[in-house]
Formats: sequence, structure tokens, C-alpha cells
Amino acid sequence: MNDAPEYEPTTTTCPECAVGCSLRYDDGSGRATGVESARVNRDGRLCPKGIAAFEGLDKDRLTTPLVRRDGELEPVPWEEALDRVVDGIERVRERHGPDALAFLGAPRCTNEENYLLGKIARSLGTNNVDNRARSCHDATAQAMEARLGSSGTTNSLEDLAEADAFLVAGANPAARQPIAFDRTVRSAVNDGAALLHLDPRANRTTRLATHHLAPHPGHDALAVALLVRALLDAGLEDGAFLAERTTGYEAFVRSMERFDVAADAERAGLDPAAVREAAAAFGRAERAAVVTGTGIEDDKGATPNALLDLLLVTGNLGKRATGMNPFRGLVNEQGASDMGARPDRLPGEARVSDADARARVAAEWGVEPPVEPGTAEPALVGAFGADVRGAFVLGENPAVNRLDDATTDRKFADLDFLAVQDVAPNETTAYADVVLPASAWAEKSGTVTNLDRQVQALRPAASPPGEARRDLDVLAALGARLTDADFEYDGPGTVFAEMARVNPLYAGMTFAGVLDGGARWPFPEGESEGEQVLHRDRFRTGRRRAPLEPIDVAANADVGSQASGARDELVLLTESRVDESRPSGEGNATIQVNPVDAATLGVADGDRVAVESDRGTVRLVANVIDDVRDGTVFAHASVVDPLVGSGRTRVRLSDPVE
Repeated sequence: MNDAPEYEPTTTTCPECAVGCSLRYDDGSGRATGVESARVNRDGRLCPKGIAAFEGLDKDRLTTPLVRRDGELEPVPWEEALDRVVDGIERVRERHGPDALAFLGAPRCTNEENYLLGKIARSLGTNNVDNRARSCHDATAQAMEARLGSSGTTNSLEDLAEADAFLVAGANPAARQPIAFDRTVRSAVNDGAALLHLDPRANRTTRLATHHLAPHPGHDALAVALLVRALLDAGLEDGAFLAERTTGYEAFVRSMERFDVAADAERAGLDPAAVREAAAAFGRAERAAVVTGTGIEDDKGATPNALLDLLLVTGNLGKRATGMNPFRGLVNEQGASDMGARPDRLPGEARVSDADARARVAAEWGVEPPVEPGTAEPALVGAFGADVRGAFVLGENPAVNRLDDATTDRKFADLDFLAVQDVAPNETTAYADVVLPASAWAEKSGTVTNLDRQVQALRPAASPPGEARRDLDVLAALGARLTDADFEYDGPGTVFAEMARVNPLYAGMTFAGVLDGGARWPFPEGESEGEQVLHRDRFRTGRRRAPLEPIDVAANADVGSQASGARDELVLLTESRVDESRPSGEGNATIQVNPVDAATLGVADGDRVAVESDRGTVRLVANVIDDVRDGTVFAHASVVDPLVGSGRTRVRLSDPVE
């Protein structure tokens, strides 16, 4: 371990989740402390993860560039390492074309860093640039982009606290984003608001809920469809909003006739009376909001689209304390996508096929981006060693993120060239030809964008250790060597200024303004501030109306032992493997089992059990608890990753063989 760094008490942004609390280093305690004048955590409160944000930053740090020689990574000077990266990328491009290259950004990197990575990739002629942040809420983002014109939260943390009802779907913000949850949902519920929690597993958020709907796994979309049907049956739709702001209402109502609350609730594992009561609570609220998490991402967009229908039917879009609000988990999950670190989007959510957007970028870069979308991250990594021959990985560890692929070792080993820029050795650096030592969040200057579209400042509290460099400097040096575009910058401020010229969402912002207190997009050029509430008069599609669409309930439905008859098999629930905003205080090496299933299987609380799927076996401690419904079990993704493949995973529990 390196000598512990000396931190300055500089105000910066917490890296632990996407809420964006302000904090500073406290020399007395060696931990983080809040900032009372902050825009997000206004009372200066931090959650346990935030308080511990500075801990472990000095652990196992990379301090010098490394190049692989004779199978081993050896220290080299920076110039040699940069030359090797340039040579490796150019060789792949010349032999196989630009689309044989992959560039992976990261939601833990700044806006400026992700922007430069996208600029490098597209200046080389490929849209094969992505980051795993896009995968976290991909189905929700696609539904919102298609129907509303933007994947950003429709509302702000400031106004959500005024809601009269919340539907929290597939999320546990009480544990994962506690500062945001307490400021919005808890505050409103304490003032009398209703809280509907849609999740097959009870958790900290459920404890505050006035209504808990725990459907069988894979039946979330059906549960939302039944809420909508119950609303229509009770006459709780917003007729004026439907007439003025939606299309397709009559066809939508006809499509809802196929649902029967009484019969279909039983199929979903729900009580029909509970469904009707929850629908009434949401429908009678003057202002109702939806908060989503990664738990609704498994049914090909069926649940996000159903939730949008629910909001449109009740008129809860385009005004304060309403809307569709993905509570993102990673610090710059929103910003990485805003910067165009996506295979199908340029900075500012514009599609790569948008000729005007490409021209705007070309005018600034001197190079026009390719018109064809690139390949998304899961398929991109899946093509390593085949269609993809070279990769540059920034602050990411795809060798772990893709552990569901049994051929991971072969794919990474078969790359012609791999460069990794990161702060510490990991599973991906083990395959790298070049490793570039980077800066941790507390050593960076730049900006990040939080879950409600606020752009916030990162300020360095320490310098990178040894010969490690700030990521932005490394990317600028590589861009200048690899491309004909201009990569001469005087720090993150000049990168931000260039980004704002090509990104309409950020056009009115300045780096100085962000340092002075932050800004929220969309912030049009010439305006004095950004918008808190989206879609007031028009949706960001440019249209005044959004379409209602029939609800698809067929995707990925599944049940466990008690409902299916396969009494030795249970459906495994996890938090998303790509969402690392883990709750504090929950044991990671346990598996939660419903008492009914535990009795059937002869498992007692505290037993050490073998958990087996078709892919492998892990050993965990049983936690027999009512929080999970019968037929399902829950464990943290980090410990059951070897069990999980594509689709829903079914597991068997037995006494472990020691």
C-alpha cells in the first residue's frame, strides 16, 4: 500500500451515487463531512457511503505506466507508453478498419473525460464508443427517448418533494440514494403523501410504503397494466390532459379491455383489492410521480412503457412534482450519456444520423462523425477477438462486468491490442498490453451530472500518486497523437466550453458558473438558468402530444417454486450488476429466502447453503425472511454473478458440500 495521501478540505462532489451531494475532507476525522450550503444535501447531511468516500483511495494504486513484454507488464516512461497505445490503435485501424476498434468510457469519469473519449473515437471514424451507464437504465431510457424525446428525469429533486403520491418501481432509493429519498419521498409521505412500492422483494423503501405490490418476477408490466385498468374503471383518468397532450387514447382504451383486475391480479401474484386501492391512491392524487430503478429493466421495455402510459392517463407529466424519474446509481451515469459516450448518440442526445448535429460537431472538431450507429457495450465486448480487434478502456472493468460470458478469458486474450487507463490493477488490466495510471475522483477537476440533471463540480483535494496523471491530460495527449482534430486544451474549463458549443443541452452553461454553484440542463444559450420541469408545453420530441401505447405483458414473465410447481427451483433476484450504488449495512454474503420455501427445503436461518444454477455454484448464508415472496430468493449481484446468464435465473438450494 502507498503512503496515505494528504487531502485538502476542498468542496467537491460525492462519488458514491448519482445524487450529487457536496462534501469536503475533514482532517480531524480523516473522513468526509457535508457542506451546509450545498444545493442537494442542503443540511450538510451525508449517508454512510458518502462519509467514507475518501477511504481506500490510496489502496493498490497504479503509479507508473506499464507495457507488456514477454507476457509480463513492466514499468516504462510515459512517452513510451503513449507511443505504444498510438501504435496499437493505428495498427488495428489500418489492418481492419475503424470499426474494429472499441472505446469504453465510464460513469465514474467526468463529463470532460467522456467527451474527449467520444471525440477520439469519432475522429478515428467509429461510433463504437459506449459506457455501462447506458446499460443501467437502458430500457427506461429508450422508452423515454422514443415517447418523450429525452431520457433525463422529467422533474427535479426540489419539486418532487411536493408530490401527493409516488410509485417507486424496481428501486430501493431508501437504501441506495438515501439523501434524495429522504428529501423527496420521505418528506412527502411524512406530510401525508401515498407511497406505492412495486417490487417483488420488500426492502427499506417498503417500510415507508402505504401500498406494497409484490408481483411474481417478470409480472411488473402486468401489475402496472392492472393499475391503469383499475384507474379507468374508477373514472380517474385526466380527460383534459388526454385530449390536449396525448394521441391514440381510444385505441389504448380498447387495448386495456383485455385485462381483468380480478383474474389477472391472481396471475401476477397480487390481491385485486390491493391493486384497486393503490390505483385509487395514485389516481386521486393531484400530483403523482414515478421513481424507477434497475429492477424494471428485464422485460424489454414493457414496464417503463407501461409506467409512461400510467403517467399520461393520469396527466402527471409536464408539471411540478410529477413525471418519470429514473434514480440513477452511478455518479456520472447521466453525464456520460449526455457527452455522447454512446454508440448511437452525439453530445446532447442527438442521434448520430442527425445531419444537423453531425455538422455542428464537425464545425467544432474539423472532422465529421460517422453516420452509422456503433455497437453497444454488451455486444461490443462480446465481439472482442472477432469483429473487434483493439480496445481502449477508460476507468472501467469489462472483464468483470461481462462475467456472464463463459468465453471472457478467450475474448480478451484474442484482442490484437488492449489499453486500459485506470487507478488500480483489476481483471481487465490483467489482459492489457498497455496500462496507464490514472487519477481517482478526489484528484480530478471537472464536472459530473447528477440524477436530476444538475451539472456539478469536482475539485481536486489531492494530487495523483507517483507518476499517475489526470485522465483529461492523458486523453488530450492521445487525441493529439492519434487524430487530426484539435486537442489543445488548458484544463477542463476549455474542454467544457467546447463541449457546450456542440451540446445544446449545455449551451448556456459556463465552467465558471458550474464551479459557482452548478447548473441544470436543458440550459439554452442566452438563458439565465436551466429548466427544473421538462415537457411543460411540448415534449422534447418537439411535439405537443405523446403517444399512448398498448401495454405488452408477455415479456420475460416467470414464477418460482410455489406458483410453478417446480418446488426445487427458485427465481433469483439481484440488484443490477451494472449499478454499484450498493446499500450500506446489508450483508453481501447472504441469500434471502422466504419462510415458506425455507420450510419446504429444510433450510434454517443462518444455514450455509449451496446456491446452484445451470452456470455454477456459490456458497452463501441463508437469511430466512418475509422480505422476499415465496418462489424467489435475493442476493447481491457481486456474489452470485457466476450463476447469472442472460434472461431470468432459476436456482436450487441445498446443503453445501464442504
